[in-house]
Amino acid sequence: MELQLVEVYIPIERFKHFQEEVESYTYVEKWHTAISENEMLVKILMNKKDTEALLDFLEANDKGKKEIRALLYNISTYLPQVDEDDAEEVKSEEEKQREITRASRHELYNVVESSSKVTPNFLWMLILSAIVATAGIVKDSAAIVIGAMVIAPLIGPFTALAFSATLGDYKLMRTSALTALYGLLLPIGIAIVFGMIFSIPMESEEFLARTTIELMDIVVAIAAGTAGAMSFAKRVSEALVGVMVSVALLPPAVVCGMMLGSSHFQGALTPLLLLFVNISAILLSAIIVFWSSGIKPINWSEIQVANTSKTYALIAVSVVIIFLAVLIYFINF
Repeated sequence: MELQLVEVYIPIERFKHFQEEVESYTYVEKWHTAISENEMLVKILMNKKDTEALLDFLEANDKGKKEIRALLYNISTYLPQVDEDDAEEVKSEEEKQREITRASRHELYNVVESSSKVTPNFLWMLILSAIVATAGIVKDSAAIVIGAMVIAPLIGPFTALAFSATLGDYKLMRTSALTALYGLLLPIGIAIVFGMIFSIPMESEEFLARTTIELMDIVVAIAAGTAGAMSFAKRVSEALVGVMVSVALLPPAVVCGMMLGSSHFQGALTPLLLLFVNISAILLSAIIVFWSSGIKPINWSEIQVANTSKTYALIAVSVVIIFLAVLIYFINF
């Protein structure tokens, strides 16, 4: 069982009502203490999958007054050991099948918000990964290209873009879209410089692999996007799935840039098409994962906006993928 600790700081006059309300939520242990004459501290140990319901209650119950403060901690060890069968309420078979274990919406939102911004760390990691990837493609070294994938930070803004589309958060959507665009244009710009300096490595298999496109590339991109979204939702290590997403995005961007830098404009169309295919497939799969895992706002008006946003986003990327799939079919046949 994955455990999390919720610390709630609440005005003492609201404590009694809060105590009554919190009993309706599933938790493992609960403690409280007075930290001042006016404030109580309540600590609630919960199963990870149950914390979102409590955080939603706190968010709705505070009604924007900012009187209630809550902190969320991941717990690595708790003694005595908790028997999961005893800690959980009895659920229907339908509920068990519908349940997808993930982190709370609040925890995920904090992560995507930071991932949607262009920071100095993001900038330097992007520059370095683009240089390493371009050098790997020129030298025809799969090991160097894979090394570039490890440090490439591209999974963050694209995950944030899909997440914001699912929630209908247009401000976050604009920020993450600009960061994602920046994350692609910078490697293309670096590759253009390389293309102007070095000759096109037509003998490089790493280069030639991105100058052809087939329907299987759509399947690979969907798998990469699904793996990335699921790992993000569960808050497990994103290193390996970050490599998968970067493999789908960084090499075609680099090859496209090198083609442009060497004035092979017609040759740049295929890696550019591959890049569009991978972006659309990754966004589609990520939105579906977030939608199916039950990520949504709590207010009715925000839910309506989110439903509209994710529906339009799914329709848009689906149409793009279908159009590109048809185009790929005619290119190959």
